[in-house]
Amino acid sequence: MTINTPLATDDQTVAAQALQGSLADLLDLSLNAKQAHWTVVGPLFRSLHEELDELASLSRDFADRLAERSAAIGRAPDGRPGTITATSGLSALPAGWIKDSDVRGLMTTSMAVLISRMRQRVEDTSTADPVTQDLLINLTGELERQHWMLQAQSSY
Repeated sequence: MTINTPLATDDQTVAAQALQGSLADLLDLSLNAKQAHWTVVGPLFRSLHEELDELASLSRDFADRLAERSAAIGRAPDGRPGTITATSGLSALPAGWIKDSDVRGLMTTSMAVLISRMRQRVEDTSTADPVTQDLLINLTGELERQHWMLQAQSSY
């Protein structure tokens, strides 16, 4: 099946690569956030538990937007577990219970890595596809807001 797009082939490729990489990273972030949500322990349990659930939901929502944008430009998105594992730039969480301060640190680090990768994708799509770039800019802004909120809990 072919989905037609007004993008030139090279521009479509650049946009599709940015979207696919972002999709894998976001799906991985959503899984890590949910895992941390289930396994966090410590005095900050309640606030982190709720914040991680919000982050997982936000990540899934944006992943859906990215996948649909990829389809709209004629490229099939790939959110299969093997693809996520092979292509995500995020580190895996440790197994078992995770102390709240460790969760905060692990998730803050993961988000910093993701934000850096997203900013590169924003730059990569600037000429190739401003519509995809706009989506990535909005997502990056929201990730930066979430990153700030996680950091603010330990900045006292």
